[in-house]
Amino acid sequence: MAAGLCNTRPTDLVFIVDSSRSVRPSEFEQVKVFLAKVIEGLDVGPDATRVGVVNYASRVKNELSLKTHKTKAGLVKAVTKIEPLSTGTMTGLAIQFALNVAFSEAEGARVKSPDISKVAIIVTDGRPQDNVKDVAARARDAGIELYAIGVGRVDLNTLKQIASEQLDDHVDYVESYSVIEKLTKKFQEAFCVADLCATGDHDCQQVCISAPGSFKCACKEGFSLLEDGKSCSACSNAATDVVFLIDGSKSVRPENFELVKKWINQIIDKLDVSETKAHVGLVQYSSSVKQEFPLGRYNNKKDLKDAVKKMAYMERGTMTGQALRYLTDSSFAPAGGARPGVAKVGIVFTDGRSQDYIGDAAKKAKEQGFRMYAVGVGNAVEDELRVIASQPTGEHYFYTADFKAMTAIAKKLQINICQEEDPCECDSVVKFQKKVEEALQALTKKHILSKSGVSKRIAALENKIV
Repeated sequence: MAAGLCNTRPTDLVFIVDSSRSVRPSEFEQVKVFLAKVIEGLDVGPDATRVGVVNYASRVKNELSLKTHKTKAGLVKAVTKIEPLSTGTMTGLAIQFALNVAFSEAEGARVKSPDISKVAIIVTDGRPQDNVKDVAARARDAGIELYAIGVGRVDLNTLKQIASEQLDDHVDYVESYSVIEKLTKKFQEAFCVADLCATGDHDCQQVCISAPGSFKCACKEGFSLLEDGKSCSACSNAATDVVFLIDGSKSVRPENFELVKKWINQIIDKLDVSETKAHVGLVQYSSSVKQEFPLGRYNNKKDLKDAVKKMAYMERGTMTGQALRYLTDSSFAPAGGARPGVAKVGIVFTDGRSQDYIGDAAKKAKEQGFRMYAVGVGNAVEDELRVIASQPTGEHYFYTADFKAMTAIAKKLQINICQEEDPCECDSVVKFQKKVEEALQALTKKHILSKSGVSKRIAALENKIV
């Protein structure tokens, strides 16, 4: 843990320590060293972490109550003086005592609150002589988080009956007391509340605001926070048509294809998906091109992400040029669900060299005003990615050697489209374009698309609109 990046949230912590006759005096000393080291990593104080110790064998002894010591030094010194009881193993009785007495307000526990954790760490090396399942369940129901540490010949099923969910996080086993110290770091970190903004462990695009064990994102002046709660946009009201063009060739491999689908959904999370704002389409290609779903079919994130998850892996070749032609000729055509007058964004993902020529199709996409992003992984050819990507290339081209690093690309890839036009003019132009499209489609159906006829009808339509 880096210094200054970690505090412990307010916690009432009680150690419940087995000192039955099977625990030799030298082993009990090692348990006390473990307790002392965990305490050393805590933020001890009346308003921070309070620590108590319950010692048990056939009987239970409250060695240190939560109100006894207010300093770390006092606690550690008191722990060194604890003596083993050296009789039976009444683990259930000890948990019941902790529930009724050690965690009571009379013994220094604080009133139950979402801001204060209640934690018990049970250390035992044997099979209990009483029932632990029911009393442990009552303790958990009372809001006490239970960790179970087993040593040597302990009954592992007993540990599972004691511990809170998730069991992997709350059950530990060591071969002997001589190595119990190796758990020190785990428990120091378990009570650690990291400053996630300081450690960089957050997805905020612009501003990260720390909270205890958490964070929230904000944006700089002039930007607004998008629906995902992380991304910022200066143009949050801009409508955008976004089409993913995904390489499903054999070289990707099934397990990596699943990572690609997660990556697509990470980017969808950052979009303002709705009927009037971002629309998303998905195309997969290999030796052929397959439209998974067109623009406008799904207008909420849940349906979109569910559809992405259902995409089946094609395998076979890598015809990126053919896929780019499909993007320009079909995906971004009105018949393919594209909206007239709306910004178009293509996101091309590939993991290898194209088996056909991409230059003409890539050029056509950019000439038509589409903003093109190129993302390559593994054996992708970076020169090809640069040919596909819009300018400035540095903002539109991404490469990583490892599929598992794609999350970082999803964080960097920002689709903020600003449409700088008079909104009144824009509305009339869009309406005009839509009416022209409708008129053309109607004329096509009637097989009367002669040049002179179309020109006269469009001119008449223009006069009506203007």
